[in-house]
Amino acid sequence: MTLLTFPNPHQMALSIRATALVFEDPKSNALLHRIQLVAPSEANILIVGETGTGKELIARHVHQLSHRRNGPFIAVNCGALTDSLVESELFGHEKGSFTGAVNSKEGWFEAANGGTLFLDEIGDLPLPTQVKLLRVLQEREVVRVGSRRPIPINVRLVAATNVRLEEAVAASRFREDLYFRLSVAVLQLSALRDRPGDILPLASHFLNIYGNKLGSPAVRLSPNTESALLAHPWPGNIRELENVIHHAVLVCQDNLIQPGHLHLSRMESRSGPTKATSREEALEDAIIALFEEDSPYLYAKLEHAIMRTAYKYCQNNQLQTARLLGISRNIVRARLIHYGELNPKTQASEPKAETSPRMAYPELDTAFAGALNASVHPKAAAPVVESSHPARHGGIASAVSPPVSDTVCLY
Repeated sequence: MTLLTFPNPHQMALSIRATALVFEDPKSNALLHRIQLVAPSEANILIVGETGTGKELIARHVHQLSHRRNGPFIAVNCGALTDSLVESELFGHEKGSFTGAVNSKEGWFEAANGGTLFLDEIGDLPLPTQVKLLRVLQEREVVRVGSRRPIPINVRLVAATNVRLEEAVAASRFREDLYFRLSVAVLQLSALRDRPGDILPLASHFLNIYGNKLGSPAVRLSPNTESALLAHPWPGNIRELENVIHHAVLVCQDNLIQPGHLHLSRMESRSGPTKATSREEALEDAIIALFEEDSPYLYAKLEHAIMRTAYKYCQNNQLQTARLLGISRNIVRARLIHYGELNPKTQASEPKAETSPRMAYPELDTAFAGALNASVHPKAAAPVVESSHPARHGGIASAVSPPVSDTVCLY
């Protein structure tokens, strides 16, 4: 059995990271084979997986399989870096470059020179820092904060994220060019619930660790307990499994762990299909309820609800709303004025077509908001940086035609 662990897992009792990884499930075996193919190269690697699935262990294994194995391996959690210090931490700074910079300091890129730099939660990097990171990857040199002198570096970058960067790119929270620069080779790490063949081998590993540590080396799982472990969805992944086994060893009697000794979480998995399906069903139910009301101008009301919800979700930013809906900014502005969401005195005038009275549909707004949150990153929208990339145009014939024919097509 292939087993990956940290050099000092006993020092990570409070960590949310996975401390062990096995490759018994067919999906895990396929991942291991892919790692063995890409690790010896110099290509940047992007590891995608939920929290607690073992992304850092994969990054360390990539480092050990590369010719950089004798160089440093530096792991940095981008989500733990404040916006004011992130550039200083990554790229270094010179003495006096900002308040408190009493000495010059090398950044993590310089510290990892000749080895591998692992950037976890890279999707949390601020947009200005993403621009500088892209330049570092292109030029293979860093410029410290407060300096103009470039410093050559020889570093392989391995990045990891627990969010879909494609969706972050679509929402303008992550640079598209940086995404393509990072994702030369992508390693998709499945959630524990999707590789059940790894659950019992991992449980056996943790039983051995905590059994020896707590003076119960002969502790074992009952058949019913094994079935309960296999049936659990594991929203916390490997780290949750380790905590469950640790607790069970503490409370079990006669060295036999029964289902009642398992402290299983009742949280739902964050990325399972059930939640997205329920949102889609709620949206369909809200639309069907409007069908049953037999109200006039229904198509226009649906368009109004979509525009209003998307505009609010994008923090009243027209460009972001256009990108989210896949239409032009001009159409968004025209429709927002048409439905009274923008003040026409401050916007370009447009012909007013006869339309139905503005009506509120809170259940429809809630359904649309749920659908948007299901398809875009669940965090609140970050401040938007306008890009030169043109918005895509949707299927709308005219921005000012009557409501029966000028509405956004629903897909």
